Formats: sequence, structure tokens, C-alpha cells
Amino acid sequence: MSASEPTDGLGPWRQFLCRACGLIYDEAEGDADSGIAPGTRFADIPDDWVCPVCGVTKTDFEPYRRRAPAALTEVAPVPPRRRGVVIVGAGIGGWSVAEAIRSWDADIPITVVTSCAGDIYHKPELSVALGRGLSPEKLLRETGGAAAARLGLRLMADTVAVGLAPERRRLRTTRGILPYTHLVLAHGARPALPPGLDPALCWRVNDFTAWAALHAELARGPRRVAVVGAGMVGCELAEDLARAGHGVTLIGAAGLPLPELLPEAAGRRLLAALEGLGIAYRGQTLVRGLTRAPGGDVALALDDGSSLAAQTVIAATGLATPSRLVQAAGLAFDRGIAVDPQTLRTSRADIFALGDCISLGGQPCRFIEPVARQAEVIAYGILGRPHEGYAHSAPVIRLKTRSLPIEWHGLPAPGLAWDVVEESGDRLAMVQRRAGEVVSRLVA
Repeated sequence: MSASEPTDGLGPWRQFLCRACGLIYDEAEGDADSGIAPGTRFADIPDDWVCPVCGVTKTDFEPYRRRAPAALTEVAPVPPRRRGVVIVGAGIGGWSVAEAIRSWDADIPITVVTSCAGDIYHKPELSVALGRGLSPEKLLRETGGAAAARLGLRLMADTVAVGLAPERRRLRTTRGILPYTHLVLAHGARPALPPGLDPALCWRVNDFTAWAALHAELARGPRRVAVVGAGMVGCELAEDLARAGHGVTLIGAAGLPLPELLPEAAGRRLLAALEGLGIAYRGQTLVRGLTRAPGGDVALALDDGSSLAAQTVIAATGLATPSRLVQAAGLAFDRGIAVDPQTLRTSRADIFALGDCISLGGQPCRFIEPVARQAEVIAYGILGRPHEGYAHSAPVIRLKTRSLPIEWHGLPAPGLAWDVVEESGDRLAMVQRRAGEVVSRLVA
């Protein structure tokens, strides 16, 4: 429940943006999960308060001010033949580019093409929302239509990009041809399903629409849930479901969760923390197939010869960047849309890309923190404004499991030994060194 209008003489309630994950702290709303009452000014929050989603401290927040709605003359539909900026994707990347362009140019035509409604939400919250009791209505920050009106742009919702002709600067969609002067690809990545997972029998939670539908199923009461995949998203979802009262089995290919990122000592701590919440871990096995049982359950056949029955199955088996559109258009692709590391231009100078769908030097860039900086670089490039360019650095990675939060500073190097720096009952710090230099550090 929001606080009423402020009476402390300090002006209207303010909002503050987490630079790491994009969460917005609203003084009117407070943070009930952390015991911060509605109407608590940001300056009055205790210094040891942390972001409820990613765990950073107050120093990683900055004042946030949403743009005022555009004048009515700016929201008229763009004439079909009038060129401008076309953005494919209405996730955090697409909307961030639109916001950045509008901060400098109120008149350039912008069209956002999205296969969904284009509603704005905070994606990192999807894997922690159930345990916090958040409903779809609570997660929704702004409807796509309201955001389009506020920014004075054309939103083509429920529209799919099906073809691209770079030489003619034409994007073909399920609602017609769009000419453009600049194109921005921000369509993200999609869940990657192994052959044994029938998409009709398992949920994939990678967007607001899918999460809202899953929320409706789980709202019917406690369920037996199988989470397939023990990576970051799988571990976060498993804990979130357990905290919401569901019986959870987490299935992983290795003996411990997060084998690509965690050394054994940290993996054992994480497993103990998850099991402490009642989560059952089935490791060193893969799912060979899913079938619907007569009673309505889903039967999971595991490759160790055993089986498992669940009422709900969720796949958290990684992401893959859709390649058909860009490869058919002749754009460079290397595990993602290949972009210049400074300008974020693709192999076509008038086409940019950012967020989950890009790769830098062949490495996918699936982090929330750099998106705002990427959007600014693209906006400057489109508007011809000077900019020092994008400089990528590995962001701090945070596992949002409250039972055992884990931070990585620098991506772990495969095959490199981990050294224990500090170990106690409630804290573990380890580092990887190469030629005496620390290249990665984790704290659990």
C-alpha cells in the first residue's frame, strides 16, 4: 500500500534506480520485504539496506525521473512511408533505446515492434516474485500503450518481424513493411529446450506473459513442481517456489548446482541452503522425456533410469539467440548478433543491436547492468552525437537466492583452480589467479 501525499515538507515522493539491476525504489511504496515502511525517504533507509532483487547497497542507486507524457501532437501514428528509427523488441533493451533517443530528440519517428503487448516490467524480479507474494499487477510498471504515449512513438504490439532487407532498409512484419533509417535489434534471447522436453508439457519463464500464466496455475494451491536445470535461473526459481509453499525438485546435470560457476566448496554450501528450504535435488541426470499421466501429472523420465512425477514442470535450461532473421539478412552472427564492441553497430552500419541478443567477441552478453549504457551509445550513434563509445566490462554477477546469496566479481575461468581466502560458518570467499593476478572472486 502506498503512502499518502508527503507532509514532511521535502517535496513529492522520489524514486531511485538500482544501477545494477534496474529495480526502482519508490519512497511512496517503501520495501515491505525489508521492513521499510511506505513513505520512507531514501535518505532515511539504513545504510545496510540492500536491493531486494540483486543485493547491492544504497550507493548503487541513483535518482530516477520518468519522462513526462509527450504532447498529443507527438503520438499520432507514423505515416506508413515515413522513415525513422525502428526498434525490434519491447523488453528493457528496446524501451531503454527509445527513452535515450527521446531524451535528446522529441521529433524523430520511432516505431517499436514487439510480439507481445510491450508492457514494461522488471525482468530480474520474475525469479523472486512468488516468494515475495508479488502478483502480475504488482510487477507491471507501465502498459505498452501508456509508454508509447509518454514517449510519443508508434507501438506495433503482437507483431512479429519476419524478414529484413538491409540494402533497401525494409523490415517485413506480420503487419506489413516498415522502412527505416536506422534499425535497432533488441529482441533478446529465447529459452533453449533440450530434445527431451516437450514444450507443450513444460513452462519457460523468460518474459512477463509466461510468468503471469504460470502464476495463475500456481495460484490454485501448493503444487509439486519439477525445475529442470540447476543454473542461476533454476536455483532462483526453485527457492522462490519453495518460499511460496510449493514442493520443489531441482534437476541438474551435475552432482552440485551451478557447476560452471561454482567450485565444489561453494556448490556444497548452495546445495545445503536449498535443501534447508525443503528442495529435493536430483543431480547427475538429464530428462529424457515428458509424458502426460492419466491423472494429469507430468511424468519425467530421467536418463539414470528413474522417473519423477510433477504437477508442474519448469524448464530453466538456458537461452539461445534467434538467428533466422539476421542470418537470412546476411548480418554477422556468432552465438548472438555480432556487434562492434564500441559502437554496437552490426555488420551493417545502420543496424544496431543490444542486450541479450548480441555477442561480443563470440561471447553472449546477457546482463541487465550494461543495457542502459548500451542504449545511450546507440542513441548517440543514431542521432549523430559524439560519444566515447561503449566499454564492456564484466559486471558483478549476483545469485538471488536469499538462503545463500552469492556474488562473482569477474567471470570464472574454466579449468582454473580456486583458492580459499576466507572460510567460516557463514561466509566463504574464494579467488582464481592467473600468473599471480586475481581474475575472478566469489563471495558466498
